Amino acid sequence: MSIGAGIALFAIGAILAFAVNVEVSWVNLDMVGYILMAAGAVIFVIGIVLMARRRRTESVTHTAVDPSAGDRVTRRSTSAPDDSVGI
Repeated sequence: MSIGAGIALFAIGAILAFAVNVEVSWVNLDMVGYILMAAGAVIFVIGIVLMARRRRTESVTHTAVDPSAGDRVTRRSTSAPDDSVGI
């Protein structure tokens, strides 16, 4: 969702900075457009980083010998990182 929000902010900022030719005395629309474009780029990059971080998984393999049967036992577990800790 943050990737889409970043693209939307960037597009709105570009429209304000380059396409709107309205003079408003109390605000500079070009500067607001540039600020929205910068915020959109930052949010887009943060969204990409968080998406790449979320896709990492850890695989652990343990091999041991069962003492009662004498068989070799291999246990594999795959886990994703803890998503409860966020920014």
